[in-house]
Amino acid sequence: MNEKSRKAIISTAAAVAVAVLIGLAGSQGGSTVGGLPVFALGVAAAFVIQWLVFIPSYKAQTEKFYDLTGALTYISITVFLVLASPGVDARGMLLAAMVVLWAARLGSFLFMRISRHGKDDRFDELKPDFARFLNTWTIQGLWVVLTAALVWVAITSDRKVGLDWFFWLGLLVWAAGITIETVADLQKTRFKNNPANKGRFISTGLWSKSRHPNYFGEITLWLGVAIIALPVLQGWQWAALVSPVFVILLLTKGSGVPPLEKKADKTWGGQADYEAYKRDTPVLVPKLK
Repeated sequence: MNEKSRKAIISTAAAVAVAVLIGLAGSQGGSTVGGLPVFALGVAAAFVIQWLVFIPSYKAQTEKFYDLTGALTYISITVFLVLASPGVDARGMLLAAMVVLWAARLGSFLFMRISRHGKDDRFDELKPDFARFLNTWTIQGLWVVLTAALVWVAITSDRKVGLDWFFWLGLLVWAAGITIETVADLQKTRFKNNPANKGRFISTGLWSKSRHPNYFGEITLWLGVAIIALPVLQGWQWAALVSPVFVILLLTKGSGVPPLEKKADKTWGGQADYEAYKRDTPVLVPKLK
């Protein structure tokens, strides 16, 4: 076993350990079924689903169903929690609907994209290695848990709060975020589908205001979710506030902005128009002018 495989095994174990801690914290004051915390069951299911799909994906050496599985995990577990938790209030139901809508849109978008392109280059080195490929699926399970934790807490918690100003403010922020993300994705898709733009970078529409407007929208919508969920939190459930922090760190320091910036610099670095675009356009937060 090589060093990268060993690190992947450690990463897999660490991801499961973190999920266990989140499962314990989020279950406090929450619904149970058969004596088991509903929240914890949802956390466990997030990993089981990934591992079940990993098996045929590894055998077929394909990443085609990776993103789709992530989206369906959000949807299936959120729906399960609603059905398994007695007395889900309006806040919980609306948060569930927001997650299902977001996951359905993003999942279908990503699935169509990989179906059109045929592959995702990021997986080329990972797929042949059992431990490293398994780790990517396990990390996706953790990604689902960490990002959806606040919503799942609000659904399963025995603390109920009416639709106060936190809800309406959060809904406004969420709506702005998902609108920005959707429009940015559509604009980039249309740009890439135009043969005249082959080999060029997008700098029009929302992409003239930010180099990564879709990620700005993603961060914004999860901040909206956090605002809505805040009044419900109690005790160890406050640990679920890791959700927006995780999204921000993932997109700004991890697999979001950094690799795309590096790839863009490698492709267009040194070109006068790209250097001007990079100089005049913020990385993330859109400029208002």
